Amino acid sequence: MTTQAPFTLKGRNPDVLTCIANLSNDEVFTPPEVANLMLDQVASAWAAANNGANIWADPSVKFLDPVTKSGVFLREITTRLVHGLAEKIPDLQARVNHILTKQVYGLAITRLTSLLARRSLYCSKFANSPHSVAEGFDDSAGNIWFERLEHTWNEDEKCIYCGVNRSAIDKGEDRESHAYAFIHNPDIRNWLDDTFGADMQFDVVIGNPPYQLADGGARASASPIYQLFVHQAKKLEPRYMSMIIPARWLTGGKGLNEFREEMLTDKRIRKLVDYPDSTECFPGVDLSGGVCYFVWDRDERGECEITTHIAGVETTTTRPLLQEGVDTYIRYHEALSILDKIKAVHPKSSKSFSDLVSARKPFGFSTDYTGFKETKSKGDVEYIGYNKQGFVARSEITRNLDWVDKHKVYISMAYGERISTSYWVLGKPFMGAPGTCCSETYLVIGPFDSKKESECVMSYVATRFFRFLVLLNKPTQHATSKVYSLVPIQDFSVSWSDSKLYKKYGLTDSEIGFIESMVRPMALNV
Repeated sequence: MTTQAPFTLKGRNPDVLTCIANLSNDEVFTPPEVANLMLDQVASAWAAANNGANIWADPSVKFLDPVTKSGVFLREITTRLVHGLAEKIPDLQARVNHILTKQVYGLAITRLTSLLARRSLYCSKFANSPHSVAEGFDDSAGNIWFERLEHTWNEDEKCIYCGVNRSAIDKGEDRESHAYAFIHNPDIRNWLDDTFGADMQFDVVIGNPPYQLADGGARASASPIYQLFVHQAKKLEPRYMSMIIPARWLTGGKGLNEFREEMLTDKRIRKLVDYPDSTECFPGVDLSGGVCYFVWDRDERGECEITTHIAGVETTTTRPLLQEGVDTYIRYHEALSILDKIKAVHPKSSKSFSDLVSARKPFGFSTDYTGFKETKSKGDVEYIGYNKQGFVARSEITRNLDWVDKHKVYISMAYGERISTSYWVLGKPFMGAPGTCCSETYLVIGPFDSKKESECVMSYVATRFFRFLVLLNKPTQHATSKVYSLVPIQDFSVSWSDSKLYKKYGLTDSEIGFIESMVRPMALNV
């Protein structure tokens, strides 16, 4: 006769979920320590709204991880409930059965992760096996659902739910479809009721969604999808929702403008924990722009408690996600007083430096353009690309032909650094002499009437002050004109230095110290 396995969630060293490798930078496993930090925040919010009540001692609370991978959230929730419900359900096996059959639910993102999550939660890949710690399940899935779904293609061969291109993802039935159930159902509430066979009004939705999908563009281009999981979770109207996602949405990100506006103006986001360097949260995982998690509170509105982690130092403040008079999120609390001093000198109607910066492909040439010549013919224009230099006929220039014979400044359109502090932020600017043009590798600042004016602009760009203001608006390596929107325009008949700028805006030693801790000096090649 086979007997039920005794209940044990942990007890082996090391914890296997701290050792598991990530599937990719798009589908990152959550370390148990991070999952517990997120659960702590949810428990704190619950207690604040319920006269100090312990969420882990409530047998009626339902939890959903809609993007289950390793099962870490479900396991840690269950561990807490096992301790918290000891008085209300004294018998251990009865307590475990209640928690696993009535309180904890998950939607796995792949068949592999469904097996991994069940083993993490039930100590068996089959919830109804003799080795499972749960009793009462009639099927092997238990409350961790997975079935392969297919995308629904429109006439443009794009999925109507996640927007992925068919050519990028449709690789046959033997490969994962990456049609994640949670975002591929138009009526998610009824679907969950049908899937789990009961009224599934969840109190807490928590997880770490997939971050992006290949979209079929050039250079392994990908589009973010994590925002779709956040939107769908809100439709469930849980009491609390917490997700850990890439932080680039705070100030940028492909196709994220509407999501950013919605989130930054949503006063139900009561806590935000931000890691500008993702490796401080996910060891070994480098996500451009960092990573963050938040707590969304259905019934409470107000300012947000924001915690930022930089090089092991944690700072916390309570403020709106969107400051008055600023149309973007300001990541560093210490920057707020600096921006206030700049606004006091420059009225809101003043132009910003972004008005001087060109759009991409300032002369119409892509990065991989190869039509330039090595020798110059009469009337040709010098062409400057990435590690490329030559000459092109004026007739080849399809944009801003009138800039060619003017003074200007060139600066890289993309510049990335894999460090957590002391950034350069931007590549070095260099002189764009009359008679020159450039590829998409660079943007144009200007044009200007004189060489001196261009030199003064370059002196400004080289200051820490300038690059610090760009840093506030630059979540990834891309430095399009938008990232310069917080930078004020100066009088470019004179050269600029940090000392001049600090004096002009009346910055304190503390404010100067913060700027100089974040941005390292830049010497121009002149």
